[in-house]
Amino acid sequence: MERQQVSEKDRYQFQHEGAVELLVFNFLLILTILTIWLFKNHRFRFLHETGGAMVYGLIMGLILRYATAPTDIESGTVYHCGKLAFSPSTLLINITDQVYEYEYKREINQHNISPHQGNAILEKMTFDPEIFFNVLLPPIIFHAGYSLKKRHFFQNLGSILTYAFLGTAISCIVIGLIIYGFVKAMVYAGQLKSGDFHFTDCLFFGSLISATDPVTVLAIFHELHVDPDLYTLLFGESVLNDAVAIVLTYSISMYSPKENPNAFDAAAFFQSVGNFLGIFASSFAMGSAYAVVTALLTKFTKLCEFPMLETGLFFLLSWSAFLSAEAASLTGIVAVLFCGVTQAHYTYNNLSSDSKMRTKQLFEFMNFLAENVIFCYMGLALFTFQNHIFNALFILGAFLAIFVARACNIYPLSFLLNLGRKQKIPWNFQHMMMFSGLRGAIAFALAIRDTESQPKQMMFTTTLLLVFFTVWVFGGGTTPMLTWLQIRVGVDLDENLKEEPSSLQANNLDHSICKGESSGMFYSWYKWPHRYLKPILTHSGPPLTTTLPEWCGPISRLLTSPQAYGEQLKEDDVECIVNQDELAMNYQEQATSPSSTPARLGLDKKASPQTPNKENIYEGDLGLGGYELKLEQTLGQSQLN
Repeated sequence: MERQQVSEKDRYQFQHEGAVELLVFNFLLILTILTIWLFKNHRFRFLHETGGAMVYGLIMGLILRYATAPTDIESGTVYHCGKLAFSPSTLLINITDQVYEYEYKREINQHNISPHQGNAILEKMTFDPEIFFNVLLPPIIFHAGYSLKKRHFFQNLGSILTYAFLGTAISCIVIGLIIYGFVKAMVYAGQLKSGDFHFTDCLFFGSLISATDPVTVLAIFHELHVDPDLYTLLFGESVLNDAVAIVLTYSISMYSPKENPNAFDAAAFFQSVGNFLGIFASSFAMGSAYAVVTALLTKFTKLCEFPMLETGLFFLLSWSAFLSAEAASLTGIVAVLFCGVTQAHYTYNNLSSDSKMRTKQLFEFMNFLAENVIFCYMGLALFTFQNHIFNALFILGAFLAIFVARACNIYPLSFLLNLGRKQKIPWNFQHMMMFSGLRGAIAFALAIRDTESQPKQMMFTTTLLLVFFTVWVFGGGTTPMLTWLQIRVGVDLDENLKEEPSSLQANNLDHSICKGESSGMFYSWYKWPHRYLKPILTHSGPPLTTTLPEWCGPISRLLTSPQAYGEQLKEDDVECIVNQDELAMNYQEQATSPSSTPARLGLDKKASPQTPNKENIYEGDLGLGGYELKLEQTLGQSQLN
């Protein structure tokens, strides 16, 4: 009877602690939102909202750490189990004929046992790492893909892919080598045992800390309207870099030489490379497949008549892309990223106007909330995590390594890219990209996901300090650095759009004068999806009856939406113009009139926001922004009444 009363008391105590945890985060978010309003009202840019959230988390963690009493003697006592030669995941202990179940958490250094070890409140404040990956990170990554500015992203696609893939690999290797040197120094100084920290552990740390998250810098860029090319390069690199770093971290953790962990094993190396390519490609395919299914459902059903159901289906299928990838032992972050990009490219065109607004606002709000929860928790974790390992030599090596690795990433790759680019990446852009290598949510989530061993606990503590330093120092110094590097601000993208079409007046443009990275590559890449995928997945695009062979007539008529017949285009009516690394499409079509008078397509600024429900072509993927297509009379033709 007494044991049952104790059990009931523990259950109510557990519920009480859970309510306290949620209340703490609720108050932290309220303070963060009020601080954001204050900063925006006074145009204060030396501390971003994420930095403020971390400050509040630190203060709350400090209060919880030292306002709660240390645990009782029994909870902190170490008992020796001589018969156990390994650490089981579940341990059953018989105490006075009563069996109790205990679960394995992590390895603890005997000299690093906290007096608050086992404190219930502090334990509750330590999130399950899977909450970050399955609940908080997906909306952040999906929003990055869903809000992607396609026309600026694809104009610099080659450069972005180079920074994201090759740059992340360079950063991982450089950091791993530097950290390995410092680990050897720590072993020589007697701070580590020779077998505690392997070279693969150094590469593991290099891969997770290579995940950049310049959310502070990008927010200031957006507010100041910084040069769109710089913004796109930095944003595109950070989006894909996160996905690459996550897959790279997993591949390195799977690297297992048969004999010496410090020795190079060719078979294990190529197996890890194969794992990286296979996981990335499979995750990409799964995320895109879910987006295609969503596009087809929204096209061939009348869900648009029920915006609430349409929004709900859109949200659940997008989240299913992440969960399915994780369930299949792939990377959900990669899947949900490319799901967001594909949803924005195709599914968005099928949504009703209400659903378009709701999905944008929903994911923007979820991104804001999840991001601030993570940064609040970072501040809390410095005091609530009970097994930090602070090693000055390792921390110093990590700080040095991330700066050297960032320089080895940006400057050599920019030099190589400028050899093939006609619009060069200037030195001030390169310096700003070097300065903007902040660490954030992804690096923190990768580090906290595995804190079982002492090396991983040391990595987690160091990662936390790196995030604090880069967000506060580099994030706060963004505005002065923009001024010092003389990077133009106040750039209106709409004005750029107004200027660029003036260069498209000629009907027959020579592709040899294009200024893009590779106009032929972009033309080939863009032409196929526009002619085949867009009419299949959306209500717009050229009808398949004009692009597919005649023997495909029944399928073409089945898959083509009636709205697409209003946009009939012939194959020779499409010209791809890449101007300043930018993709734009110039369409010419015959105007339907009783006298079959020839007409051409011109670009005019919108006169009024009338007919909001009409699907104009500028809402698609042409990147025309504030312009709409209208028919103009060719010279020498009489006016039509």
